[in-house]
Amino acid sequence: MTRYFEDLSVGMAAEATRLVSEADVAAFAAVSGDHNPVHMDAAYAAATPFRARIAHGALIASFVSALMAAEVPGPGGIYISQTVNFRRPVKIGDEVATKVSIAALDVTKSHVTIAFECSVAGRTVMDGEALVIVPRRRRARASV
Repeated sequence: MTRYFEDLSVGMAAEATRLVSEADVAAFAAVSGDHNPVHMDAAYAAATPFRARIAHGALIASFVSALMAAEVPGPGGIYISQTVNFRRPVKIGDEVATKVSIAALDVTKSHVTIAFECSVAGRTVMDGEALVIVPRRRRARASV
């Protein structure tokens, strides 16, 4: 069910957690075409500063998109832009906690600014802001 701009307020928030699995990383690589060995090859990744394979940053960013679509602002919103700061790597087997919250509402454009943060074991791995346009309720037309 669509959530309308009029239903939203600054401070509304939602949270979800997800375990990053081997299957998630393999599926994301298949869909995106990103087969960087730091994601796919344990021997290669062991020789990097991460010392192990890491999940794609865009995979973790998709957790934000999913939470926004399902919860806040909810179904019906259209993603316009996003600023992402990758703070730490996410490894296969990590549980990622994602939080989104409404930081601002632009009444003239029906734009919603969403602040987000993803963390592993209480440490921020990714944060940023997203801009979403949310539909308004259609007003009933006056009878003539």
